[in-house]
Amino acid sequence: MERLKSYIRDIPDFPVKGIVFKDITPLLRDPEAIRLACDALAAPFRDRGVTAVCGMEARGFIFGSVLAYLLGVGFVPLRKPGKLPHETESISYQLEYGIATLEIHRDALGPKDRVLMVDDVLATGGTMAASCRLVEKLGAHVVACAFVVELAFLNGRSRLHHEVVSLIQY
Repeated sequence: MERLKSYIRDIPDFPVKGIVFKDITPLLRDPEAIRLACDALAAPFRDRGVTAVCGMEARGFIFGSVLAYLLGVGFVPLRKPGKLPHETESISYQLEYGIATLEIHRDALGPKDRVLMVDDVLATGGTMAASCRLVEKLGAHVVACAFVVELAFLNGRSRLHHEVVSLIQY
């Protein structure tokens, strides 16, 4: 995974002053790097009975949809308000630099679903913790949370009450 780390660049003061953003776009641009990252994220879950993968808007869509394909299951997007056309459930939560809301279709998941939650970066854990609560609100079981990058110094893992898998740690 050290090789993957070379594809992550720091962008200071983004999205606000004081934040050092871990930019994954160079990793996404390289076909071998993105293949390695997606294969490594999917591997621990091949025989875990996952029935769906959820990804958060927007970068969680990139990895989540690929993992769904690799695991042979469907993909469920968690979107910003007003982007889903059918009846939705929503959750609002605190970010390190503001407040956000995510929505999911009410009929997207149910009690028989075992869900892998996927996003690009684990920072403070607020987005993923809220996303897990939203999925569980529909009765689904969260199997684990998977990330390409984990900012371990922010201790976001402590906010998640599920197994956490991350490929790169800072």
